[in-house]
Amino acid sequence: MGQTVIKVDRKTLEAIDRYYQQSKSNKQPPHTVFVAKHNGCTITAYQSGKVLFQGSEHASEAAKWDANPQTNKKQHNVESHSKAVLTKDHIGSDEAGTGDYFGPITVAAVYADERQQALLRELGVKDSKSMNDKTIASIVQDILKTDIIYSTVTLNNEKYNQLKQQNWSQTRMKAWMHHNAIDHVINKLNDMTPSGIVIDQFCEPGVYYNKIKASDARPHNDITFLTKAESQSTCVAAASMLARYRFVQEMEQLSKKVGFTLQKGSSNQVDRQIKQLINTKGESFLNQVGKVHFGNTQKAKKLSLDS
Repeated sequence: MGQTVIKVDRKTLEAIDRYYQQSKSNKQPPHTVFVAKHNGCTITAYQSGKVLFQGSEHASEAAKWDANPQTNKKQHNVESHSKAVLTKDHIGSDEAGTGDYFGPITVAAVYADERQQALLRELGVKDSKSMNDKTIASIVQDILKTDIIYSTVTLNNEKYNQLKQQNWSQTRMKAWMHHNAIDHVINKLNDMTPSGIVIDQFCEPGVYYNKIKASDARPHNDITFLTKAESQSTCVAAASMLARYRFVQEMEQLSKKVGFTLQKGSSNQVDRQIKQLINTKGESFLNQVGKVHFGNTQKAKKLSLDS
């Protein structure tokens, strides 16, 4: 099993603690802040500031918090264009729903010039990790009234599970979704060429390009891959909010479908809801609402009826 270890300061450790709040395990070994299971990874945060990521998506999950993770596998050099693009017109993209058992993966891409970026910031667009879904929805309603060009792509659960059966990794799915969202925005720009593209880095650039090529597509040029891109690019921050807003909308529809409010994340509460659905609708129904390869499925099947 691959792993990545990063060292963070106290402020970042607190941010990581909040981010994985819904995915935490009840077990807490000595000298740790928490243990969580998220996005196919086990995350162990230590009081020393070290954070250990273990699992199939260890590198991409760790990359959310550290630009230079120490891994037990040789990594490609980070291929990133000049950050000067951040002060110019550009396309930014980000995703939501990757670590949630219930609901789809959503990706959004946003193009904005310097004037539009200033307006977005006035509307409250910034790194949304500390915002709740109600605040994000309110800001998104204002974003949608502007003249920015954007696109959202949604991968529903049935298609997600089908691709997993065809041996698609979540990284490949995300790469393909980012590519298509960006492609849609470029097509809407007609003959105008953006100064660049910024993607919130979820895997090594070389891996991203290989995943796109594996689907017989041609990767876009001038891509800048940045960890914590939400805090650096207004376009990525806006894309993150749009992706989250779209994810929450989809979760609300799925909740109506099952008859109760589905929990976000991958916590023990999610396990109990999975068990409830298995008991009332049958295990096959999970394909319509969840990412069935997550460990939550097997944990839920072992729960007793009164758990």
